[in-house]
Formats: sequence, structure tokens, C-alpha cells
Amino acid sequence: MGRRALLLALSLSLSLSLVAADPPERERSALQAFQSGTPHERPLQWNTSLPTCSWTGVRCDVSNSTLQNLQVLSLRDNRLAGPVPPDVLALPRLRALYLQGNLLSGAVPPGLAAGMLPALQHLALSRNQLSGPVPDKLLVGMPRLRSLMLDGNRLSGGLPAGSVGGGAGARLEVFNVSFNDLDGPIPASLARFPPESFAGNPGLCGAPLVDRPCPSPSPPPGGVPAPGKETKKRKLSGAAIVAIAVGCGAAALLALLLLALCAAHRHRRHSEAASADAKATPPTRGLTPSTPSGDLTGGDFTSSSKDISAAAAAGASGCAERGRLVFVGKQGPGHLRYSFDLEDLLRASAEVLGKGGLGTSYKAVLEEGTTVVVKRLRDVAAARREFAACVEAAAAEHRNLVPLRGYYYSKDEKLLVLDYLPGGSLSARLHGELSSISAN
Repeated sequence: MGRRALLLALSLSLSLSLVAADPPERERSALQAFQSGTPHERPLQWNTSLPTCSWTGVRCDVSNSTLQNLQVLSLRDNRLAGPVPPDVLALPRLRALYLQGNLLSGAVPPGLAAGMLPALQHLALSRNQLSGPVPDKLLVGMPRLRSLMLDGNRLSGGLPAGSVGGGAGARLEVFNVSFNDLDGPIPASLARFPPESFAGNPGLCGAPLVDRPCPSPSPPPGGVPAPGKETKKRKLSGAAIVAIAVGCGAAALLALLLLALCAAHRHRRHSEAASADAKATPPTRGLTPSTPSGDLTGGDFTSSSKDISAAAAAGASGCAERGRLVFVGKQGPGHLRYSFDLEDLLRASAEVLGKGGLGTSYKAVLEEGTTVVVKRLRDVAAARREFAACVEAAAAEHRNLVPLRGYYYSKDEKLLVLDYLPGGSLSARLHGELSSISAN
């Protein structure tokens, strides 16, 4: 009973209109062609000698005397195989064609796009084995179509941009091409349908698939050549390549030469500074007060004995980064307190105590009688804040260290002010004073 019910499900739902006493031969022939062109395990036994209204699946009007123009054809959920019979397109008044849930194969009938079923409103070809592309201007050939179901097939290619055009598809309410092998952008005319209508097609992109935007086309490099003109590739000649190589080599040599000149100039400046320090006279005693001009002089001193005066004068003359004398360490009761300023230091007499890797040390006697040691630093490239932090850290008092009392910072000069210890240097304490050697 169940198998018979399955076979009887292969029914044709026909709405009939009274047009004549006998059915039109065109509709009778179309039904016979559809029967013969649709393979089935148990084909329908239509006896052509009997009236058409008595055939299985054909329903006539209540009077059972005439055949209406075929309007609905439903063969859903059977095992119909093979291509869609072309004779089904010979029913010009067909409004609904339901063939979903079968084993139909081949392409979507191109006659649908050719306008062979202009009255069709519902087309369901879902869950078959149809393959090939979607016909271009499919909806143009069926301007009254309200639902189009092509899901669950093997359709490939893109959705033609011309499938909806000239107002075609304006009545379309249901559209589904999900679970096929379609690719490419979704036409803007179909973007109004939900994403579920395009699911299962990894190659599709664009609205309404917000998670799969289409890549923007990039122009070809060098622009598009004009039609009919071939682009010619120009190759560099050997002479041009040699000229480019020689030019690059000359530029490299020039750059190396400039670097060498800069290095030599810098080395010469350092050498001149070292030579000036080397020419400094040994320490002398019995310094005279400063001259009215403000230069520090003393006995037989050369220019080295005046370096501290020149450094202080440079800071006091108002250079780009003007500094001042800053005192550090403990300055309260019970500690040695200095009250002189940069001008007092500028007028002090000085003598060289010694030279080291960081600079030269001077003994400076101020007009008020205060004696301090001023160390002029050499080649110290430090920012003001960094220099001040280092001095503050070095100002910690210890019984085995000479106390650091102040500093002066400018762009070109850095000075340290320390206490003067009259007992001599550490070298003198360890090795004694060096006596002069007679020329004889």
C-alpha cells in the first residue's frame, strides 16, 4: 500500500478552464510527451484510447467533460531521473511547476529564459542533480515569477548580472540557490534576499554575505594599454648598464671620501686639544691676584693656567645655554659653606695641579682668601639633568674622599668644585716629592 501511495504521489494537479468540449490536441500531446520522457520504475499507464480526463493524475472540471489549460504540474519527492523533459515547456499557461526532491540531472532548461513559460509564477527544482550554469536572463523570460527554488543541486559558475534586468524579477518574493557550487559576486538586484538564500556556496561574495566581501579589483600595473596597440618592452643597452654602474660606484666613492674627511677633521680637533693640554707649564707658587681685565694669571703661567678663567668667562658671557654655579652636598651648620659665585671664581688666581683622563685640575684662590680645587672636565657629552644627577650622587661625603662642593654646567664647559687639601696629593704621600735633577 505504501509503495502504491508513493507511485500515486506522481500526480498532476491540473486546474481546468472551460474552453471547448474536446481537450486541445496540444495539451494532450504535451502530457503524452512528458510521460514518455520521464523514466520511472513503474510508468504511468495512460490509455490513449480513453478520454484524457480518465488518465491517472489528470483532473477535469466537475462536469468531467472538458480539459482545462494546464496550470499546475506537481511531481515533487519522487525518483524521476534524467533531464527535465523539454515538452513541459509547451504549456504556455502553466503557473506552477514543482519538480523538487527527484533525481533530475542535466542543465536548467534554457527555454525558461527564452520566455516559453511566460505565465509561470512558481518554479521549484530543489534537491535534484542539476548542473551547469544558471541561464542568463532567467527571470527576464519569466516576468511573473514569484518564487524560484534552485537549492540543493550542482549548479556552478556565477549568478549572471543579467538574470534580473529591465524590471524583471520585481515580483520575486522567494529566491534560493543555497548549497550549490556557485561563485563570484552576488548581483545587486538579488542582494535583498537573506544570507540563507546563498549559503553553502563558498565562492559567492558580496552583500548580503557581510562576512565575505568581494575583493576590490586592482588595476594592472602600468595602466591598461590602448586597444589595438601592443606594448613594447624596452631593454637597457649595455652602455646604459655600464653608465649606471659607473655612476653608482662614483657616488659610493664620494660618500666614503666625505666620511674620511669628517673623521680626519674630528681627529685633528682632538689632537689640537690634547697638544694644548700637553704644553701646560708645571705648577708654580706665589700667584698674583687677578688683573683688572678679569683674566686669571700667575707668575710664569702659560695659557693652561688660564683655562678655568676662560671657561667661566664663556659661561658668564651669555652663550646659548647659560649656566650658573650650583653648590651640592651638606651646607648647614657644622659643614663647610661656600658663598662665592661664578664672578668670584672668574677673578680668582689659579695654578695647575695635575692632568688626568677626564680633564685638568686647578688650585683657585679667591679674593676673599678661600682656596678650592676646580676640575675642568674634557669630552663629557651629557645632558644637564643627567650631569646634575651624577654630581649629586658623587657629592656623598666620606672620610676617604675629597668632598665635592659644586659644579658648573654649560654647553661647552663642565666644571667641578672640590675642597682643597693642603697636605699634597696621594702620589706625593706614597712616593714623596720629586727633587729637580741638575743639568750637570
